[in-house]
Amino acid sequence: MTPLNSYQGISPTLAEGVFVEASAVLYGDIRLAEHASVWPLVAARGDVQKIRIGRRTNIQDGCVLHVSRPSAHFPEGLPLLIGDDVTVGHKAMLHACTIGNRVLIGMGTIVLDDAIVGDDVIIGAGSLVPPGKQLESGYLYVGSPVKQARRLTAEEKAFLPESAANYVRLKDEYRQQK
Repeated sequence: MTPLNSYQGISPTLAEGVFVEASAVLYGDIRLAEHASVWPLVAARGDVQKIRIGRRTNIQDGCVLHVSRPSAHFPEGLPLLIGDDVTVGHKAMLHACTIGNRVLIGMGTIVLDDAIVGDDVIIGAGSLVPPGKQLESGYLYVGSPVKQARRLTAEEKAFLPESAANYVRLKDEYRQQK
Protein backbone atom coordinates (compact mmCIF):
# COMPACT_ATOMS: atom_id res chain seq x y z
CA MET A 1 0.00 0.00 0.00
CA THR A 2 1.16 3.53 -0.73
CA PRO A 3 0.10 6.72 1.03
CA LEU A 4 -2.04 7.73 -1.99
CA ASN A 5 -4.84 5.33 -2.92
CA SER A 6 -7.73 5.55 -5.36
CA TYR A 7 -11.38 4.97 -4.56
CA GLN A 8 -13.72 4.34 -7.50
CA GLY A 9 -11.05 5.62 -9.87
CA ILE A 10 -10.40 8.90 -8.01
CA SER A 11 -6.99 9.41 -6.43
CA PRO A 12 -5.60 12.13 -4.15
CA THR A 13 -3.93 15.03 -5.97
CA LEU A 14 -0.98 16.99 -4.67
CA ALA A 15 -0.02 20.53 -5.62
CA GLU A 16 3.55 21.81 -5.75
CA GLY A 17 5.70 21.35 -2.66
CA VAL A 18 3.33 19.01 -0.79
CA PHE A 19 4.73 16.47 1.69
CA VAL A 20 2.87 13.25 2.57
CA GLU A 21 4.77 11.03 5.02
CA ALA A 22 5.00 7.37 3.94
CA SER A 23 2.93 5.97 6.85
CA ALA A 24 -0.05 8.25 6.12
CA VAL A 25 -2.98 6.73 4.20
CA LEU A 26 -5.11 8.90 1.90
CA TYR A 27 -8.01 7.51 -0.16
CA GLY A 28 -10.12 9.04 -2.89
CA ASP A 29 -11.10 12.61 -3.66
CA ILE A 30 -8.51 14.52 -1.64
CA ARG A 31 -6.70 17.63 -2.89
CA LEU A 32 -3.75 19.14 -1.08
CA ALA A 33 -2.87 22.72 -2.04
CA GLU A 34 0.64 24.14 -2.33
CA HIS A 35 3.06 23.38 0.51
CA ALA A 36 0.54 21.44 2.62
CA SER A 37 1.92 18.61 4.75
CA VAL A 38 0.50 15.34 6.06
CA TRP A 39 2.49 13.68 8.83
CA PRO A 40 2.90 10.11 10.17
CA LEU A 41 -0.12 7.87 10.69
CA VAL A 42 -2.72 10.28 9.32
CA ALA A 43 -5.80 8.51 7.93
CA ALA A 44 -7.90 10.47 5.41
CA ARG A 45 -10.82 9.07 3.42
CA GLY A 46 -12.39 11.14 0.68
CA ASP A 47 -14.58 8.30 -0.46
CA VAL A 48 -18.24 9.40 -0.24
CA GLN A 49 -17.43 13.14 -0.43
CA LYS A 50 -14.36 15.30 -0.99
CA ILE A 51 -11.55 16.53 1.26
CA ARG A 52 -9.76 19.80 0.48
CA ILE A 53 -6.65 20.86 2.38
CA GLY A 54 -5.45 24.45 1.92
CA ARG A 55 -2.10 26.07 1.24
CA ARG A 56 0.57 25.68 3.92
CA THR A 57 -1.80 23.66 6.10
CA ASN A 58 -0.32 20.87 8.22
CA ILE A 59 -2.11 17.74 9.39
CA GLN A 60 -0.06 16.34 12.26
CA ASP A 61 0.63 12.81 13.43
CA GLY A 62 -2.29 10.46 14.03
CA CYS A 63 -5.09 12.73 12.75
CA VAL A 64 -8.24 11.27 11.22
CA LEU A 65 -9.94 13.16 8.38
CA HIS A 66 -13.32 12.00 7.11
CA VAL A 67 -16.47 13.05 5.28
CA SER A 68 -20.20 12.24 5.52
CA ARG A 69 -22.18 10.25 3.00
CA PRO A 70 -25.44 11.55 1.52
CA SER A 71 -28.42 11.36 3.89
CA ALA A 72 -31.95 12.72 4.23
CA HIS A 73 -30.58 15.69 6.18
CA PHE A 74 -27.62 16.28 3.81
CA PRO A 75 -28.61 14.93 0.37
CA GLU A 76 -25.15 15.63 -1.10
CA GLY A 77 -23.30 14.44 1.99
CA LEU A 78 -20.76 16.74 3.65
CA PRO A 79 -17.18 17.38 2.55
CA LEU A 80 -14.24 18.22 4.78
CA LEU A 81 -12.90 21.65 3.86
CA ILE A 82 -9.75 22.97 5.53
CA GLY A 83 -8.47 26.48 4.74
CA ASP A 84 -5.01 27.96 4.33
CA ASP A 85 -2.37 28.23 7.08
CA VAL A 86 -4.15 25.79 9.38
CA THR A 87 -2.32 23.74 12.02
CA VAL A 88 -4.17 20.55 12.96
CA GLY A 89 -2.58 19.16 16.14
CA HIS A 90 -1.66 15.54 16.80
CA LYS A 91 -4.54 13.03 17.00
CA ALA A 92 -7.26 15.53 16.09
CA MET A 93 -10.34 14.22 14.31
CA LEU A 94 -12.09 16.35 11.69
CA HIS A 95 -15.35 14.89 10.40
CA ALA A 96 -17.28 16.55 7.56
CA CYS A 97 -16.72 20.10 8.82
CA THR A 98 -15.43 23.41 7.46
CA ILE A 99 -12.29 25.00 8.89
CA GLY A 100 -11.40 28.60 7.99
CA ASN A 101 -7.97 30.16 7.42
CA ARG A 102 -5.29 30.66 10.07
CA VAL A 103 -6.76 28.21 12.57
CA LEU A 104 -4.95 26.17 15.21
CA ILE A 105 -6.76 22.99 16.23
CA GLY A 106 -5.31 21.64 19.47
CA MET A 107 -4.15 18.07 20.00
CA GLY A 108 -6.90 15.52 20.45
CA THR A 109 -9.67 17.90 19.40
CA ILE A 110 -12.77 16.52 17.66
CA VAL A 111 -14.72 18.67 15.19
CA LEU A 112 -17.97 17.05 14.03
CA ASP A 113 -20.34 17.16 11.05
CA ASP A 114 -21.44 20.52 9.65
CA ALA A 115 -19.46 22.50 12.24
CA ILE A 116 -17.99 25.71 10.82
CA VAL A 117 -14.83 27.24 12.28
CA GLY A 118 -14.20 30.85 11.26
CA ASP A 119 -10.85 32.42 10.40
CA ASP A 120 -8.24 33.26 13.06
CA VAL A 121 -9.42 30.77 15.68
CA ILE A 122 -7.60 28.68 18.27
CA ILE A 123 -9.33 25.56 19.60
CA GLY A 124 -7.75 24.27 22.80
CA ALA A 125 -6.43 20.71 23.08
CA GLY A 126 -9.00 18.02 23.82
CA SER A 127 -11.99 20.15 22.83
CA LEU A 128 -15.19 18.84 21.23
CA VAL A 129 -16.93 20.94 18.58
CA PRO A 130 -20.48 19.51 18.30
CA PRO A 131 -22.33 18.97 15.02
CA GLY A 132 -23.55 22.20 13.41
CA LYS A 133 -21.68 24.46 15.86
CA GLN A 134 -20.32 27.72 14.40
CA LEU A 135 -17.17 29.21 15.89
CA GLU A 136 -16.86 32.96 15.35
CA SER A 137 -13.62 34.37 13.92
CA GLY A 138 -11.03 35.83 16.26
CA TYR A 139 -11.62 33.79 19.43
CA LEU A 140 -10.15 31.08 21.61
CA TYR A 141 -12.49 28.14 22.20
CA VAL A 142 -12.01 25.40 24.81
CA GLY A 143 -13.90 22.55 26.42
CA SER A 144 -16.17 19.62 25.71
CA PRO A 145 -18.50 20.86 24.35
CA VAL A 146 -16.46 23.82 23.19
CA LYS A 147 -17.22 27.29 24.55
CA GLN A 148 -15.94 30.69 23.51
CA ALA A 149 -13.31 31.63 26.11
CA ARG A 150 -12.06 35.06 24.98
CA ARG A 151 -10.96 37.17 22.05
CA LEU A 152 -7.51 36.30 20.63
CA THR A 153 -4.69 38.72 21.36
CA ALA A 154 -2.75 40.38 18.53
CA GLU A 155 0.21 38.12 19.39
CA GLU A 156 -1.93 34.98 19.13
CA LYS A 157 -3.31 36.07 15.77
CA ALA A 158 0.22 36.73 14.52
CA PHE A 159 1.29 33.26 15.69
CA LEU A 160 -1.29 31.43 13.55
CA PRO A 161 0.42 31.93 10.15
CA GLU A 162 3.82 31.49 11.84
CA SER A 163 2.75 28.08 13.14
CA ALA A 164 1.89 27.06 9.58
CA ALA A 165 5.17 28.54 8.29
CA ASN A 166 7.11 26.46 10.82
CA TYR A 167 5.61 23.30 9.32
CA VAL A 168 6.36 24.48 5.78
CA ARG A 169 10.03 24.76 6.77
CA LEU A 170 9.94 21.35 8.46
CA LYS A 171 8.31 19.57 5.51
CA ASP A 172 10.90 21.17 3.20
CA GLU A 173 13.65 19.64 5.35
CA TYR A 174 11.97 16.23 5.11
CA ARG A 175 11.54 16.57 1.33
CA GLN A 176 15.26 17.37 0.96
CA GLN A 177 16.18 14.06 2.64
CA LYS A 178 14.58 12.02 -0.16
